[in-house]
Amino acid sequence: MMAQPAPEPLTEDERLAAIAELLRKADALPGAAAPVSLGEHIVEAARVPRRHRESLLRLTPMELTCIRFLGWGRSNGDIATLLLISENTVRVHLSNVARKLELDGMRELAALAGLLFYPSE
Repeated sequence: MMAQPAPEPLTEDERLAAIAELLRKADALPGAAAPVSLGEHIVEAARVPRRHRESLLRLTPMELTCIRFLGWGRSNGDIATLLLISENTVRVHLSNVARKLELDGMRELAALAGLLFYPSE
């Protein structure tokens, strides 16, 4: 009996599409939690980790906007340009968010921002 070859690993885009599909399915389940309003942003409940929900609701509009752009894959320089603020101010906002959410650092913040705001379509 011959062993079947291992399937080829998924590309990053394929993994993201699979994650987005799982999130859509979770939101469509009966009894799924209502979407969460983070300032002017509406985020599917399945994307918002329970342990961060209350802390996310207390972020300032500028902090939410910074992590939204971070979740879209923008650099600090891009965010600064888009918001007409300095790059240092962006770093301060992101640092404040990481502290408020009790995250271990910028990598964890970037992962959470991607989970919250990366487009699912």
